[in-house]
Amino acid sequence: MTTRLRPSSSSNNPPDPSVYVRNKRVKKNVEISAGDAEELKPQQPIKPSGLPDIEDLANKKASKLPKLRKSKSTSGTHVPDAGVSPFIRTAKPPANWEKVLEGIRQMRSSENAPVEVEFMGAGEAGSSLPPKEKRFAVLVSGLLSSLSKDYVVHGAVQRLLESDLLTADSIAKADEETIKSKIYPVAFYKRKASFMKRIANICLSKYDGDIPSTLEDVLKLPGVGPKMAYLVMTLAWNNVQGICVDTHVHRISNRLGWVSCGGTNQKTNTPEETREALERWLPKEEWVPINPLLVGFGQTICTPLRPQCGKCSISDLCPSAFKEVSTPKSAPKKSAPKKSKKRENLAFK
Repeated sequence: MTTRLRPSSSSNNPPDPSVYVRNKRVKKNVEISAGDAEELKPQQPIKPSGLPDIEDLANKKASKLPKLRKSKSTSGTHVPDAGVSPFIRTAKPPANWEKVLEGIRQMRSSENAPVEVEFMGAGEAGSSLPPKEKRFAVLVSGLLSSLSKDYVVHGAVQRLLESDLLTADSIAKADEETIKSKIYPVAFYKRKASFMKRIANICLSKYDGDIPSTLEDVLKLPGVGPKMAYLVMTLAWNNVQGICVDTHVHRISNRLGWVSCGGTNQKTNTPEETREALERWLPKEEWVPINPLLVGFGQTICTPLRPQCGKCSISDLCPSAFKEVSTPKSAPKKSAPKKSKKRENLAFK
């Protein structure tokens, strides 16, 4: 079944998206040396945390961080940042994208098989808790869900809740071995237990047991990458800061020709590049529902291997339809011909 992303009921509605246009710069003819030109090249962003996050392990390489707009600091109560995407959403939308999206919605609504959607249930984590504790529970649920099946994560969250280990204070006081035993068998449970302890201590010391209210501060938490951070901002603070792009959204967006790298016809290489490309044209009201929609579609029809294009109602609008075939089985290796005794005797003379 598909999970709806359900934001916290205690927060305000997200602000309407605005389009920000960069100020025009006056062109000046300035002569620079080759060495200066090298220094003026844009630098690669650096991950705030020294350790790789859980999402990096899934991609087998570090994901590029989004370009963040610094939030204004607020004293006292933590107020969600009303930020917008750092990209100018003026890119031309792909042809027939609305028909494609509607077709996928119709296919998903007719599916009867249960679908395990990543982060499914994160919005329900700690639903009976007060707002501050519920936000922390959402963060923990998102951390545990990375690279793990939904039913495994659900069981881990339930065990934490039954043991009163779903708040920053209780996790900070608990020993790491106890946390490991409660969240096992989620993927990388040992590393995640360590992350949970560190996150709990940070939230207690900096946010009075609450979680950070800005995207840039959520990204500084151990083990939290962009995909998880955008989801937490949406569910915990009802603040849509970006699209949650996982492997399914990344793959399907490229198959549909919805995204490209650097204005070329080349496919995007990472989920972060896909997020940036999607946010340039996709209306903001679609930023939240597109993740569970494409994840479910990618698990049932547009699968990673051998996609079922024959069952897809939008195959006539898909540039990749019927082009991905299964890898042919490799032919068995022929055994080397046996050497005759006469030939063997000649070899030793």
